[in-house]
Amino acid sequence: MSRRTHPRSKPALAALTALTALATTAACSSTHRTDDEAPPSTSPARPTTSRPAPEPPSPSPADGTDTHACADGNCEIAVTEPVTIRFRVPGDAGRATLSVTKVGPNEIEYEVKSGNNRSSGGASGPGQGCLTYLRERGSGNSCGTLTPTRPSPQPDAVVIQATTNTNGTALLHIVSP
Repeated sequence: MSRRTHPRSKPALAALTALTALATTAACSSTHRTDDEAPPSTSPARPTTSRPAPEPPSPSPADGTDTHACADGNCEIAVTEPVTIRFRVPGDAGRATLSVTKVGPNEIEYEVKSGNNRSSGGASGPGQGCLTYLRERGSGNSCGTLTPTRPSPQPDAVVIQATTNTNGTALLHIVSP
């Protein structure tokens, strides 16, 4: 037995079928949250304040900001402004002076004097820094991308490492043999 439909009811049947499909889809849909998403809010909408992303934490220097910790030629400090640091150098040179002349976000400039030797360094850009090697008969610099980790001691040389940071703090390491 076959059913016959009236020709005028085809549009009505199509509309009814579409509405039924839409209602079924709406009734069966669900929203899944990931752990990263906030739960839906039931409070009225409030304007949000746009804040910059937090800075990554800067390394915590072993000696904080105490420039006097460098007097013996071994320290790890953070500087945020120009400072002068005097420290012991092995050998005939006796004492050296490190003068940080500029510090800012992703930049540092400094000069080192030891006996008759002078050396200067400067770096700008994220993760940039300089290494200065003080030896009894001279000094040398190397600047570029550095990690803010303590440099290795070198025989017969004091190593000074200055590393930039995005927050305007430079990390200084002075390492004596």
